[in-house]
This record gives sequence, C-alpha cells and structure tokens, in this order.
Amino acid sequence: MKHLFIINPVAGGIKGRVEDIQREIANFAEELDEDFEIYITKAPMDAASKVAQEAKRGERLYVYACGGDGTLNECANGAVGLENAAITHYPCGTGNDFIRTFGKEDIDRFRDLHALTNGTVRPVDLIDCNGRYGINICSVGIDARVGRDVHKYSKIPLIGGATGYVVALAVNIIKGVKQKFRIITAEETFDRAITLACACNGRYYGGGFNPVPEASPDDGILEYLIIDGISRLRVAQIVKRYAKGRFRELNNIIKYIRGSNMEIESEREFVVNIDGEIISAEKISFNVVPKGVNFLFPSGMVFFEQHDN
Repeated sequence: MKHLFIINPVAGGIKGRVEDIQREIANFAEELDEDFEIYITKAPMDAASKVAQEAKRGERLYVYACGGDGTLNECANGAVGLENAAITHYPCGTGNDFIRTFGKEDIDRFRDLHALTNGTVRPVDLIDCNGRYGINICSVGIDARVGRDVHKYSKIPLIGGATGYVVALAVNIIKGVKQKFRIITAEETFDRAITLACACNGRYYGGGFNPVPEASPDDGILEYLIIDGISRLRVAQIVKRYAKGRFRELNNIIKYIRGSNMEIESEREFVVNIDGEIISAEKISFNVVPKGVNFLFPSGMVFFEQHDN
C-alpha cells in the first residue's frame, strides 16, 4: 500500500505555502505504517503521468490531490480505469468545487488526513472530453471563456478570489455572449447560436455556481444544460438563477437533458472548460464514463448516509 501526495505548487491558494503543506503531510505520514511519497508537480499534466507511473507497480495506491480542482483533474486523468488506484482531494486550492457536491457537513472531512486515510473507496463517473477526462463539470460558451480569463483578473490586487470570477464574467459579457454551434444529443440536434452548454457530473463550479443541484457523480448519467443565444442584458438578468440551480424557471431559454452523450461543433475554434482547465477545439464530445475512477472518501461522510438510503 502506498500513499502518494501530489502537491501543485502553482495552485491558487497554495503559493508560498508549499513547505508548510509538505511539513504537515510529512508529520502525519510518519504515523502511517505504510509507504508514502510527497511529489511536487513540475508542469501541466505532470500529476497524471506520475499517478499512472506509480499505479503500474501494481500495489494498492491512494493518491491525494493537494491543490485545487485542476490538481484533482490531473490525478483523475492518471487513474482512469485503474483498479488498484484511488484518488481523493486534500483541498489546498481556491475553488475546491468538486467536493462541494457532498455538502457543507462533509467538506472539512476532506481536510482531515486521519479521516481520509481511513476512508472508503467508491467509484465515481467521469466525463470523456475528446480523450481528456473531467470529474466535475465541463462547458462551452461564456463560462468557459470566463474560466480562461479568471486567473488573469484574480492576480490583480484587490480583485483576487471569487471577485475575479465576477470581473471576468463582466468583461466577457461586454465582448459578446453567443456563438453559433451544432449540438447533437440523443434527443435532438440544434443548429443555432447558444450562450452556454454544460455537462454536469458534479454540482458546483466557477467558485460556487450550482447549475444542477441534483447532479450525482455516481449514477452513470450526466446532466446537460443548453442556454439559447440571448442578449447581454438577458445574461445579466438570469445569471443568479443559473448559479443557484433554478434552470427550470427559465425553460423557455434553457434546455435540460439527462443522458450519456453530447457533441458540440462550430465553424470556428471555441474554448472548452474541463474542471476549470481550458482547451480549444472545433468539435468536442462530452461522454459519460460510468465508474471511471475510484475515489477515496473520508470516513464518517454524512452525504452517503443520506445518499444510500
């Protein structure tokens, strides 16, 4: 059995604290009667490579993503489909959105290394995005562009944190809020301008947006929302309701679909958000991967006491 702690030194909220986090983990790990390693990533997707490399050894492997949702995403990509590996989140980043899915009562348990190392492994679904995997929420449209720009604005003094999302949203509303896409689902095909389309496995993203409150990351289904191409003023009017999961109040402009696949393409390149990580594409598929990765949950989770009953 090996415990692998992956630290992303450039994750938001972790800069300047790497040595403190290393010390905290090392002090705890000395109590373990098992092998452990603290690994500091050196480049994008380095965590995925490290996890895959360690898992090849064949022994049971627990991987702790010490950073934000981007670090967790990389660890998930390294552990996809590996029976001997399980990932979890030791949240040190700013967003930590995926674990919000499990409720306020349980978030602090992810910060308890005793609860984590003595936790329970359960499989969760993934989203296959042209071969890159998401564990939380993936999207196209204005929110993906906001995700691309938020770190730029968050670095400005007096703006950081959640305010960076607000500033990035305002700037992108000014730039334009819709683009023409072709969207194919099992139900129907759309050929029109849209403002946003998302595939939800988890419940929160973007620093607290909660578009589909009932999304469950272990039911083998994705929740899709497609927002019609609307005006800047209309975006400003609906953003709070979208953020709070009140999409059913807007069924004249928001299409809700439960399914396993959605394909999106456009004549010009567009931005794609995958758990806060950004890629560019002219065509993207969001496909569910049921039980795609093993996830280590802290002991004593209230969420599963309610979820399993």
